[in-house]
Amino acid sequence: MAKIGMFWGSSTEMTSIAATEIKREFEKLGHQIDSFDIAKSGLKPIADYKNIIVGCPTWNVGELQEDWDILFDDYQKLRFDDKIGAFFGVGDQMGYSCNYLDAVGLLARPFMENGGKLVGKWSTEGYEFEESVALEGEEFLGLALDYDNQDSESEERILKWVDQIKSEFV
Repeated sequence: MAKIGMFWGSSTEMTSIAATEIKREFEKLGHQIDSFDIAKSGLKPIADYKNIIVGCPTWNVGELQEDWDILFDDYQKLRFDDKIGAFFGVGDQMGYSCNYLDAVGLLARPFMENGGKLVGKWSTEGYEFEESVALEGEEFLGLALDYDNQDSESEERILKWVDQIKSEFV
């Protein structure tokens, strides 16, 4: 089974909760998944993994969560050649409809531009928002979670997303 490194930042614990649920689902499938709070680990451990999952809430008005924001300049310089990456984000699609899930786009685009293979795109069906830099066509560049407005759907979305990406990791 695949060895996966999951790197996430969380200010209100929602992304931490999502990361814990994602980790649990992968472990049920027999995958080894190491979880890193980016505030404590920094970026260095990313080099140790071929398969990575990145999680970040959209903060303020379309911005990265503070721990990712501090590391973003260095993150953009990383090479992701031969890496497979999936992204997830937490946001409020009603309160911040004009920049819902922007943090996923801010992190996923440099990953792809610097050689990474992105997996885990997610349909926009069932979401109500106006704009997002995390869009590619009619899909988000990763799993979209909204614990503020659609909390009851989060667990099912995580299950489906993990099922979708599990075979992509080698």
